[in-house]
Amino acid sequence: VVFAEQMKALKVNGFTTIRLDQLYDYLAYDVPLPAKPVMLTFDDTDGEQYTVGATEMNKYGFKGVFFIMTVSINRPNYMTKEQIKSLSDTGHDVEAHTWDHHMVTKYAGDDWNLQLIKPKKKLEDLIGKPVKYFAYPFGLWNQAAIPELKKNGYKMAFILASKRDTIDPLYTVRRILVPSSWSTPGMLKAMESSFK
Repeated sequence: VVFAEQMKALKVNGFTTIRLDQLYDYLAYDVPLPAKPVMLTFDDTDGEQYTVGATEMNKYGFKGVFFIMTVSINRPNYMTKEQIKSLSDTGHDVEAHTWDHHMVTKYAGDDWNLQLIKPKKKLEDLIGKPVKYFAYPFGLWNQAAIPELKKNGYKMAFILASKRDTIDPLYTVRRILVPSSWSTPGMLKAMESSFK
C-alpha cells in the first residue's frame, strides 16, 4: 500500500524514471536528463520487488533498476530466473549486487571472482544483455574495489550515503534508502533535500 501510494505521488508530481545508461551519460558526458528525473532502485532480489514493485511501476510507465544477488535466484521469497528475465525484457535494468551480499570491504583473493565476475556472467547469460553496473552491499566500498570493477567491465557503481570518491566518482554514485516507515510526503522531502 505504501509503495503504491509513493509511485502515484511520483507520477502526480511529474517525475520521470530514468535508466542507468541515461544517468551514466549525464554524469560522464553531461547529456541532459528529463525535467524531474528519478531512479527507482531495488537490491537483494526480493520476490515482492517483482510482484509488487514492478506491478505498481508498470501502472505509470515507470522503469526500475534491479540489483540482483545471484545466490538467491529461485529461492523461496526471491525472484525466479523467469521473473528476472521478464524485468529485463520489459525495459527494466537488471544489474549486479554480488553473489551473496558479502561486503566488498572484506574481499580478498578469489572473492573478486566469486562476487563480481561470476554474478555478472550469470546475469548476462540469463538476460542476454551486458551487465555494466553494480551496487555495493550495504552501500560500503573501498579503494581496492574500484580497479576491480573497472577491469571487469563495470562502468558505474552505487553506494548509499557515505562520501563519494573524488578521483572516480562514477564508482561511488549516491542513493538514498527509503524505509517503508516513511510517509509519502517524507519521501518526497528527502528526495528534494538529498539531491539538490
